Amino acid sequence: MEEKAKENGIAAMAACYQKFDPAAYLQYNYTPPRADFARKDSIVPWKLACLHRAFTEGDVSGELLVDIGSGPTLYQVMSGCEVFNKLILTDFLEVNRQELRCWLQNEGGCSLDWTPYLEHVCKLEGKRPSAWKEKAGRLRHVISDILPVDVHCSQPLAPETLPLAGADCLVSCFCLESVSPDLPAFTRALGHIGKLLRPGGHLLLIGALGESYYFGGPGVRIPVVPLNEAQVCDSLKESGYTLIRLEVYTLPQDMQVGVDDVTGVFFAKAKKE
Repeated sequence: MEEKAKENGIAAMAACYQKFDPAAYLQYNYTPPRADFARKDSIVPWKLACLHRAFTEGDVSGELLVDIGSGPTLYQVMSGCEVFNKLILTDFLEVNRQELRCWLQNEGGCSLDWTPYLEHVCKLEGKRPSAWKEKAGRLRHVISDILPVDVHCSQPLAPETLPLAGADCLVSCFCLESVSPDLPAFTRALGHIGKLLRPGGHLLLIGALGESYYFGGPGVRIPVVPLNEAQVCDSLKESGYTLIRLEVYTLPQDMQVGVDDVTGVFFAKAKKE
């Protein structure tokens, strides 16, 4: 009976996503004020700074980086593409994978211009903003695949997708809490993706705090597990990770733009035991 309830909850979440609109989602969350590169308190620059630090501290290294639940976004791998020679993007939805392929193939028609993001990350790395073209070229060079993923499966990616030893690093941003019906499902999903990571490999996790819903398109209200910092730490520990650092961003009033009820964002850097 309990197993059936779990399956029903996950199926209900999957059904919510059938009307997900990548273009609307990008407009809601990845344009000003949430993506205002002139403001230090804007949420997107904060996330990019967390990721930049994590990838340049020297302990995150290897050959393969896997992004779990990429959605229609690329910002989360712009620093990592300088450290790793191979990068796999993943998402549950074909519409999101198509959006990513659109950028990768560089044929125009993408729903968002990622140039300001690339310029900002170049500045974080001490390069000229005009170096964004080289960074875009590097990112396209190292992305080897865009694959379907299901974090609620004990094997989230198709067998033989990854080397036997696993990935050297995982990134996952706003995925697990947004596709899980409850906290136990979120924790299980953390454990599932951990199977893709080699022992001693790193997980860089970004997620929402205090969020119960967000809009994935006009009128497409998607439920979210409302997490607090203690729950994030407990779930990581229960799933076999050692927490290295947890950082928290609190949303200023004008970043609350009516597309969700998020109160903050966490960034966790952890290591698989």
